[in-house]
Amino acid sequence: MHYNEPLDRTFFALSDPTRREILERLSRAPATLSQLAGPFGLTLNGVKKHVAILEDVDLVVTEKVGRARECRLGPAQLEDAARWIEQHRRSWEQRLDRFASYVEDRER
Repeated sequence: MHYNEPLDRTFFALSDPTRREILERLSRAPATLSQLAGPFGLTLNGVKKHVAILEDVDLVVTEKVGRARECRLGPAQLEDAARWIEQHRRSWEQRLDRFASYVEDRER
């Protein structure tokens, strides 16, 4: 089996609903760690851990602005994940089409 470590790490980062919500929030505008922690009911340390995982796979970029750490969406790492999903979606679609044809042929 072939593993793609960057892709695996991206899927791991996306596997947590809180991290997906953080990405959704950052898609609207950059936010500080404190601004992210509040709506999610997380401690500052809790949100830092989530952001660190997202930052590790370049989904989020952080920058020190004054005394705060601002977060924004990072480079488009989701493109690799989307490409992988699309490739496998097409493969499964083809398999299901062949299976449907097989079932139809057996029913005749």
